[in-house]
Amino acid sequence: MSTQKYLSFDLGSEISYRWDEGDRVTALEGSTHVSDVLALIRDHGELTRTEVIELSGLSRSTINQRLATLSAAGLLTAVGGGESTGGRPSTRFAFNAQRAVVLAADIGATGFTAAACDLDGRPLAHLSHTIDVWSGPDAVLTAVTEAFGRLEFGDAEVWGVAIGVPGPVEYAARRVVNPPIMTGWDRFDIASWFTDRYDALVTVENDANARAVAEARLHQVDNVISLKLGTGIGAGLVFNGQIVRGDKGAAGDIGHTRASITDAEPRLCRCGNLDCVEAYAGGWALQRDLEAAGLPVTSTADVVSLVQRGDMEAVRRVRAAGRVIGDAIATLVSVLNPRTIALSGQLAECDEVLMSGIRERVHQHTVPLVTSDLTITKSTLGELAGVTGLALLTIDALFQPVSMERMLRGHA
Repeated sequence: MSTQKYLSFDLGSEISYRWDEGDRVTALEGSTHVSDVLALIRDHGELTRTEVIELSGLSRSTINQRLATLSAAGLLTAVGGGESTGGRPSTRFAFNAQRAVVLAADIGATGFTAAACDLDGRPLAHLSHTIDVWSGPDAVLTAVTEAFGRLEFGDAEVWGVAIGVPGPVEYAARRVVNPPIMTGWDRFDIASWFTDRYDALVTVENDANARAVAEARLHQVDNVISLKLGTGIGAGLVFNGQIVRGDKGAAGDIGHTRASITDAEPRLCRCGNLDCVEAYAGGWALQRDLEAAGLPVTSTADVVSLVQRGDMEAVRRVRAAGRVIGDAIATLVSVLNPRTIALSGQLAECDEVLMSGIRERVHQHTVPLVTSDLTITKSTLGELAGVTGLALLTIDALFQPVSMERMLRGHA
């Protein structure tokens, strides 16, 4: 058994836990808050009152009070008897993930996915909607709000709203900062838009970061690069279990790094610079090039469709785009040494046509040690990767002590 510090993805608060060999919490150290007792039960699935006392090291009276508070708030349910040494079977307590929902919207350049997720981060209902992010925050967020209203999640309360955006996010302020492609969004108060409409905790996160969180949590991998490959290109970075945001929230913006291309005419990127990775390998760039070649494409989805039908020109260009992306992330792989690179977004549906080029260049430009256990694969979460990660981040924030106090006062 060892002692480690758990750092939440969101707020960085530190609580010392003990872990067993199965990576489950076995004791709390220096903490008696109700949120920590809830974390203990969530981690184990089900516990009796006696087990909570033994694992937490807290007194019976303290645990009785904590369990009563959590049960009254609907966060715990009694799930029947446990093993008993005589007399009545002991009641087991389990986390009630159906108590409330988090509404999450993963916004991209040309569309968004909206979902209602339970308190374990599982999407209960979802829908997708086409938008143009360049139409500005009012139009896009109005569409998101309307989509939330169409989701069906019974009579569960809304405790959180999570918004993912395709640009750098100043996390504490919950605002987009100098986004390269989001005209009119700079420092727009996204959080207030939703707090004016919902009595709920609101989080705002970069879309690729949210996807990286989902990959790390659900696949239990500490070191992940999540590549979102759609109209644009971005990377979410989770290392040692923590999001790497950088000083200004712009970490992972590989789409606007310079491409390693020497044998082509300079290409103007949407951000105004020349020869960005996106200008060669983004969905919008592939659409432009295939259209110029005389193929019937008007969207990134059309590019994917051509590849899936085996069009040779589309296959050639997408494979070349994979090499450009592979060149761009090879340095990241050498510097950060990830265990997994997970691809998501529309272009990820090109499967091996795209991934073969990425793998080729990553292995070509790195030493064998950093790639010996590296997995480069398409995300198994599909279009729900973003909303799942957004929900998980918001649940982290909801169950921080300060947020829990507010929430429990509301149910006192």
